[in-house]
Amino acid sequence: MNTILSFMKRNYKIILVVVCLSLTLFAFKYNASKENDPEKDKLLLELLTFVIQKGHYSPADINDTFSKGIYKDYIEALDPSKRFFLQSDIDEFSKFELLLDDQLLNKDLSFFNLTYDRLMKRMEESKKIYKDVLSEPFDYSVDESFNIDYEKAPYAKSASELKDKWRKQIKLSTLSSLVDRLALQENKTNEAKLDAAILKKEEKLKEELSKETAKDSTVTPDKPKTFEELEKETRRNSGKSLDEYFGFIKDLDRNDWFSVYINSITARFDPHTNYFAAEEKERFDVSISGKLEGIGARLQKKNDLTEISELISGGPAWRGKQLEAGDLIMKVGQGSGVSVDVVGMRLDDVVKKIKGPKGSEVRLTVKKVDGTIKIISIIRDIVEIEETYAKSSIVNKNGMKYGIIYLPKFYIDFENKDGRDAGKDVAIEVERLKQSGVDGIVLDVRDDGGGSLSTVVDIAGLFIEQGPIVQIKSAGRKKEVLYDRDKKIEWDGPLVIMVNSFSASASEILAAAIQDYKRGIIIGSKQTYGKGTVQNVIDLNQFVRSSSVGDLGAIKTTTQKFYRINGGSTQLDGVRSDIVMPDRYAYLKMGERDMDNAMPWDKIDRADYSVWTNNDNFNQAITNSKNRISKNAQFQLIEENAKWIDSRSEENVYSLNIDTFKIAQSEIEEKAKKYKPIVDYKNLLTFTSLPHEADAINKDASLKEKRERWHEALAKDIYVEEALNVLEDLQSKAISKKSIPVKIKKDKLAKS
Repeated sequence: MNTILSFMKRNYKIILVVVCLSLTLFAFKYNASKENDPEKDKLLLELLTFVIQKGHYSPADINDTFSKGIYKDYIEALDPSKRFFLQSDIDEFSKFELLLDDQLLNKDLSFFNLTYDRLMKRMEESKKIYKDVLSEPFDYSVDESFNIDYEKAPYAKSASELKDKWRKQIKLSTLSSLVDRLALQENKTNEAKLDAAILKKEEKLKEELSKETAKDSTVTPDKPKTFEELEKETRRNSGKSLDEYFGFIKDLDRNDWFSVYINSITARFDPHTNYFAAEEKERFDVSISGKLEGIGARLQKKNDLTEISELISGGPAWRGKQLEAGDLIMKVGQGSGVSVDVVGMRLDDVVKKIKGPKGSEVRLTVKKVDGTIKIISIIRDIVEIEETYAKSSIVNKNGMKYGIIYLPKFYIDFENKDGRDAGKDVAIEVERLKQSGVDGIVLDVRDDGGGSLSTVVDIAGLFIEQGPIVQIKSAGRKKEVLYDRDKKIEWDGPLVIMVNSFSASASEILAAAIQDYKRGIIIGSKQTYGKGTVQNVIDLNQFVRSSSVGDLGAIKTTTQKFYRINGGSTQLDGVRSDIVMPDRYAYLKMGERDMDNAMPWDKIDRADYSVWTNNDNFNQAITNSKNRISKNAQFQLIEENAKWIDSRSEENVYSLNIDTFKIAQSEIEEKAKKYKPIVDYKNLLTFTSLPHEADAINKDASLKEKRERWHEALAKDIYVEEALNVLEDLQSKAISKKSIPVKIKKDKLAKS
């Protein structure tokens, strides 16, 4: 889940920590130059421990309980499916279970060194294991089974037992693929036979009508592959998948694994306190701002090569029309410099070489899809990731026009006050919808994991006259209330906020504020994710005088908790929808309340605010919707499916006998057929882009395709349909449609 980031000018507690730590470490000179230097790791542990303990909202005691938590999280992170370590390894590791708190305080790396070296050894051994396992055909007539509940599974006691675990795990994967291939081949054969029979009948009919002898045009189906051939194919594909997996593992270096260890430590303070290595910090910045400087291409590893997987619309690579998806990057050169061979290079290192400041040149030597080799020069530019940003659509229903705004995250560019942010963009979308004459607005924040706190205040302020939006509490300080102080209301008509179980953090603040004001109706899952904490990102490089240490990354730590204006916390509880719609994953444990070491729920005093009064149909709209949902066959089917999915999640044992497996799969598929109408559902509504997008769509085929896919998804979305029904019930003659100038507010919060 993305986090709410609070960068507050008045957050002097964090500033004080920074000052204190700077005074402590400013004179520290780091002279090491080699990679993977243990002194750098020790420095990192010292910095992290001090910053978190001094800056965290409620720092945990570093004791034996803390140590046990680190041990458990770290071992699970290294080997989640228990297919690398032996029980003897775990017995050796367990001697450190109550010592890690002391090792942390003493900057002792012996436990990490032991586990890292052992993991590398076991992974090398595993490569031989899976290749040996896949070298011979599986015997699917044997009655045996495999349990995929890795959490409860024991570690292998010997190398032979570990190999057997690998064998069963791979066998289950290939068995599933084999059964699918057999069924697909059988269906194709039956279809070909049917086509041949139909064609023969047509030829016979022609012959009788013309009384002439027609040529025999019987269709001969493709020769089916034998069981042995299909079995061999599944093993070959499984081998390719494992080769790719170990290829990815090979790309990880010691620093990557040390980050895993560090994050096992930070997680003991709370689930949202994390360490970012340099590359991860950069990715985080991109995710929160929605932009980067580079060529605008998504890359992926393909064996030892780097492949272009997608070009980002509007980016320099897309504009140049020379690169295309599927091209393989062989060399990278900077300006007029010598090109460097990147075959076999780590993906992160290739990305580093390709990215760069706006206006600079990069030269890519690529192997094109058609096999030709070409050198392509690209001038880097700012690339906006369109999927990050708010977008809107219009739909007509029963003579009324409604607008839908989808907000994937609460993005902001902290480095550029004139850059795009969610608050400004949603204000613009609201104004565009008003100009199009909509009668109501749905704001969709489903799956929105959060982002900037300042943008939440701005967005909530679009729908109320003025007043408090969220309350914030820091340890040992009085609460602070963040207000919308602008009396202008951008939209005073019917409003619905759509949420689900993955709407978190900033999404929950917005939904809670709208709910507390009774300004709009919250519709969706029973409750949202339940993250009620605020994080600050602190650059660790500022504390070290010498730059020879390299980039130390950053720490994101929980410094505050936020509260609804009614005083309650969204921590653990989330926001409970006014109208609950059945959700296929409603019974699965996926919220903050299901996470280990989550911070507790509490409450503070209520803020001073007045409930929205222009909502005569509010309660009736909720009642109408609940009645519709209870009688709707599609929603009833979704609820039944949710319970079935929950029951299926407890079934962890699979037979490795092909006949038994087929029977079990047939039963599952037969049951699943009942729920097929869920994915086939269509609401018979037509969604269209707003007029301003017409030119852009005509010029950009990729954007056109993305919008068409979104509109198709909306036309199959029963949740959107019911949200529109609620807007319909909220209609009132008192609704004002007068145009109000777009309000672009200055950020109330600034980066510290």
